[in-house]
Amino acid sequence: MSTGKLAGRVAIITGSGGGLGAECARVLASHGASIAVVDINGDAAESVAESLRSMGSQALSMRTDVSSEEDVHAMVARVKERFGRIDVLHNNAAVLDAEQRQRDRDLCNLDMVAWDRAMAVNLRGAVLCAKHVIPVMLEQSKGSVIFATSGLGMQGDMSLSAYATSKAALMMLPKLVAAQYGKHGIRGNAVQIGLAPQHPLPEALLDIMRDNHCTPELGTPRQIADVVAFLASDESSFVTGTTLVADGGFSSHTPSLVAVRTLFEQMGRNSM
Repeated sequence: MSTGKLAGRVAIITGSGGGLGAECARVLASHGASIAVVDINGDAAESVAESLRSMGSQALSMRTDVSSEEDVHAMVARVKERFGRIDVLHNNAAVLDAEQRQRDRDLCNLDMVAWDRAMAVNLRGAVLCAKHVIPVMLEQSKGSVIFATSGLGMQGDMSLSAYATSKAALMMLPKLVAAQYGKHGIRGNAVQIGLAPQHPLPEALLDIMRDNHCTPELGTPRQIADVVAFLASDESSFVTGTTLVADGGFSSHTPSLVAVRTLFEQMGRNSM
């Protein structure tokens, strides 16, 4: 029998075939939760699920396009059929691959294909998952819905207009969940995620980012996953309708102008 602060709980984590989503799956499983590994890449989802099963956790993988209501409806039904309940929904899925970054630019140069894609996956996907999971939680009179957002949803930037707008909208959804279903035992919160590198980045860039954090080092995927686990558990039972910022204090102050100028100078040299 599993033990831990999430023992007996069932968690759906979207976009968990890799990256932060996979780390969240591993951490929630380590606390005793059964995990539904959901990703548009079915092979990646199964790989993560198999790794969890090899460690003794209960895990189910599903290829799901979260922008498709048909896919989401089927996914939720399968999770309920397999585990009998759903206690946690972590809306982690988002699109920000290389092609999307190239198209998602400043407003005057924004490719509307990128806008539509960001809204479909990042925002519509989260809404659809909440729409179909919350009724299951209402049957239990308990549940935690978590949304993965970003500092780009709070602070303007030179590009990624669609991504930023979608992430800003995700900060309203936990307020709606809390207001509409809080009296029925359902909590809604978001995590404003800061830089937690999962792949190598230029050291010069890391130095500039580190200088503008209020912590000695940048974040790690595990530190973000620990926050998600907190929001999923009863430790946060009095926390709802809010956005918890996990960014090492990066968004709490004005970045150093010297560091920003240095970054622009380096970008200019690299483009020559």
